[in-house]
Amino acid sequence: MFKRLFLVLVSASVFFAAGARAAQTSGTSLVLLTENFPPYNMATNGKNFAQGENIHGIAVDIVREMFKRAGINYSLTLRFPWERIYKLALEQPGYGVFVMARLPEREALFKWVGPIGPDDWIMLARGDSKIALQSLEQARNYRIGAYKGDAIAETLAKQGLKPLVVLRDQDNARKLVGGQIDLWATGDPAGRYLARQEGVTGLKTVLRFHSAQLYLALNKEVPDETVVQLQAALDQLRQEGLVEEIMGRYL
Repeated sequence: MFKRLFLVLVSASVFFAAGARAAQTSGTSLVLLTENFPPYNMATNGKNFAQGENIHGIAVDIVREMFKRAGINYSLTLRFPWERIYKLALEQPGYGVFVMARLPEREALFKWVGPIGPDDWIMLARGDSKIALQSLEQARNYRIGAYKGDAIAETLAKQGLKPLVVLRDQDNARKLVGGQIDLWATGDPAGRYLARQEGVTGLKTVLRFHSAQLYLALNKEVPDETVVQLQAALDQLRQEGLVEEIMGRYL
């Protein structure tokens, strides 16, 4: 009698523990943050604040489908500036930010899902510029514009190139054609997309100095199980060719 009662109690405990874990998993909800970084993420109205369906882009479409397939709830907000949303994702449990370059100095700060897409680092010049570069070292003699808080700007600063930073990367397009800077250190395809938005065309690439991959970065308190589910969903999207299809919608 006691043995049967003990087994019933143990079975009930296992059942309720499993149920609690399932409820916790299904109830997982992440706060996702992003910025205007066309064509990967952008507000439909072009402004620096948007929520939910008012945000679109390559990464947004991919992330939405990832979370749908993984069965994980989320909220999505586009904010400004980048440094602010980076700090929130770094410090707040249950937060994530995308898209972010996965650099060695950032590796241990977040949990990562990706890659979502490529982000080559390039130097753009005006179409009539005589600048010709073979290495990043040769760019040291020029005025370089970059985006404050961005991995490109941080990398250039660490190498002593002292970039002139702005709060909006698209401002560099106007500074370049206006002669305030000689070179614009930006991402490809993001830089060209931003330039077109500002009515700037005819820029030329004078140096391609790094190739990076962009990721969804999650706060370290996000459960490993959630990260695994999201990565599996992304891998499935890529195998089905949907990631490439989504990119084709914007490029």
